[in-house]
Amino acid sequence: MPAATVMIPDVQIELTIDQLVAAVRQLEPVQKEQVAKALTESALDAELAQLIAELYSQPPDTAISDAEILHEVKSVRQRSG
Repeated sequence: MPAATVMIPDVQIELTIDQLVAAVRQLEPVQKEQVAKALTESALDAELAQLIAELYSQPPDTAISDAEILHEVKSVRQRSG
């Protein structure tokens, strides 16, 4: 398996994915949670950025008037209230 270069300030180590997984498995549960959180946040950030880019790349379907917005807000409030 090819090695990946992991950059840590002032430290550089080449690890395979298998070695990295083995290292993570040796961590304490709290540390594993930190790694999982960092990976999840990174994935979510990338997914959110992609969704935002897709949203902004699409032209607006139609112009919506203030009256239509107010009508929709009132409708939603009545359903949930």
